[in-house]
Amino acid sequence: MEKTVNENQAKKDETQEIPLPEVTFATFILSLNTSALMHLGEIPGPDNQKQECDLQLARHAIDTIAMLKEKTQGNLSEDEQALMDNILFDLRMRFVKKST
Repeated sequence: MEKTVNENQAKKDETQEIPLPEVTFATFILSLNTSALMHLGEIPGPDNQKQECDLQLARHAIDTIAMLKEKTQGNLSEDEQALMDNILFDLRMRFVKKST
């Protein structure tokens, strides 16, 4: 039991050492993009190097970005709008490719 506690503490200590980026709209959208790419099997998940595809979760992440695009219409900078448009286009194309 003690070994498990020490292993968990070591993992926690490793996580605390990683500096996190500033929370901005762009980093939030990029985080959702990373999640979608992971669920499309394009990049490995955080806990392993195995790439797994889950189209339902990928669609959920893509739909979340699309909902944010709709809800933020007219309130984004040109750069934020372009980022969101490009990410949505890319993710949708990857999704279609994986679905067929």
